[in-house]
Amino acid sequence: MEVKAIAKFVKCTPRKVNQVLALIRNKRVEKAIEILSFLPKTAALIAEKVLKSAVANAGKLKDYSDLKVKEAWVGSGSELKRVMICSKARKRIVRKKMAHITIVVTDADGRGKRNNKSDENKIKVQHK
Repeated sequence: MEVKAIAKFVKCTPRKVNQVLALIRNKRVEKAIEILSFLPKTAALIAEKVLKSAVANAGKLKDYSDLKVKEAWVGSGSELKRVMICSKARKRIVRKKMAHITIVVTDADGRGKRNNKSDENKIKVQHK
């Protein structure tokens, strides 16, 4: 069973969020929550909220020992453009970036929605 949670227009740069999401990809949910709770970054708090939302969407808020983070990615959102006054009456545009965070959680066996019939479809080879 695959379940996903999305947070859109998060006021944190995609590059910083991607550094945090790289630490929890393909890990068990228990370990991922532990990593995010001790990480001293603002993006870790946001990623932890999205991960807990995905667990709640799976309906396993009490016992999530059999869940695994299958995919975690970030996309760039819109930019807020602000003007900062520089010396000699010049202006400089400051771009405040936003991100869209997506986390997909699946069962620990990794099957997801697909039927794993690849073992049945393999050709049996007889060894002499």
